[in-house]
Amino acid sequence: MLKSLLQFALLALFGSALAQDLSVDTNWRKYSNSRPRAERITLAQNAINTMLPHLGSGGEFNGIGYWQSGNVWSAMALQDQLTGTTTNKATVVNNLKAVFKLRVNYDRFGQGDYLYNDDALWWAQAAMYAHKAYNDAELLNNAIATWNSVTRFAMTESQALTARHPLKNFALAGSCNGATMAGGVFWRPTVDDQAINSITTGLYVTLSAYLAETTGQAKYKDAAILSAKWIRAQNINGGNIVLDSVSGANCARSPATWIFTYNSGKFVEGLAVLFDVTKDNQWNQLMTNIIAAAVKNRSWQGANGIITEGSNNASNNDGIGFKAVFIRGLLEAFRRTPENTNLRILIHSYIDVQYNAVLDLARSGNSYSANWLGPASTTFTAWGQLAALDVLVAAVEAN
Repeated sequence: MLKSLLQFALLALFGSALAQDLSVDTNWRKYSNSRPRAERITLAQNAINTMLPHLGSGGEFNGIGYWQSGNVWSAMALQDQLTGTTTNKATVVNNLKAVFKLRVNYDRFGQGDYLYNDDALWWAQAAMYAHKAYNDAELLNNAIATWNSVTRFAMTESQALTARHPLKNFALAGSCNGATMAGGVFWRPTVDDQAINSITTGLYVTLSAYLAETTGQAKYKDAAILSAKWIRAQNINGGNIVLDSVSGANCARSPATWIFTYNSGKFVEGLAVLFDVTKDNQWNQLMTNIIAAAVKNRSWQGANGIITEGSNNASNNDGIGFKAVFIRGLLEAFRRTPENTNLRILIHSYIDVQYNAVLDLARSGNSYSANWLGPASTTFTAWGQLAALDVLVAAVEAN
């Protein structure tokens, strides 16, 4: 094992790609592990089992929000997908179906119109992961229905040209920074909300790409491409980090300091699937560029490589869930790039940094703190558990 790890490190240090530094930062804390696969599976499942008693009503978990609860079901479905088991199937499938019946098109807040399009898409992606794990046609149809509804808020090329959207009461900015705004997805469906953001658009890219892969229908592929082009043209900074939001009315953008892990992570996941669907290397190249930058971005981690975003374990906050989404995106990139050894070493190493931190510094039995630098919490928190689930599940595969 030690010889193998040394070979990994040497390959990473001296390997390079055309436009990226894919070397592993040797200042990172514990970027490998020797736990056997069976132990990694058990650790992840034990964490899931510890979360389940905190399931409340309506498919949501006590202590965390609606979108975060959807991500718990995602992690559980991915655990079964990676291990080839059905350990979590009944619980995942029953709850995802029940919530869809309770909330039409996974609409948590209104009567057919979401307050937040991204909330619906988180649950639609959970349904998509579960379909891939269990081949459940009803869950696929639920994901499609949600895609159809959210698609109403994806700006079309025609809408960009005419500066009009039928569900908005303001004139659109059809182009910003010399590039079309077509493909951007409005964060909220209310008639006056102008924000188009990367997480909603990235979720839409990802769901569209999965649906294209699953159904073979061109409309999903075309939607994924158009929205991926929007993020590339409008919302990536010079350091290849995905930014947050742009106004669909006047091109005003969010502060440059609004740098969040999940924006890059969700887009990376979508690009990984989109490249497999299209075989167009521009998406693979963009994905690799973002990963190379994101795993070394000091805005959300220290020199030791441990993610510090969302680390206040005293109460729940959205940032706690962001970093879990980031790790999930890296996992999908790892799974879909067997030919890129250096990239896979980098992802494997980065995930292991978080994995070892979670287990060494943030763990108390089968419960985990949101602060991966520690100390471990003396009491269970649903938000800390949520953040740890994707790390524990990703480590099953990315080793």
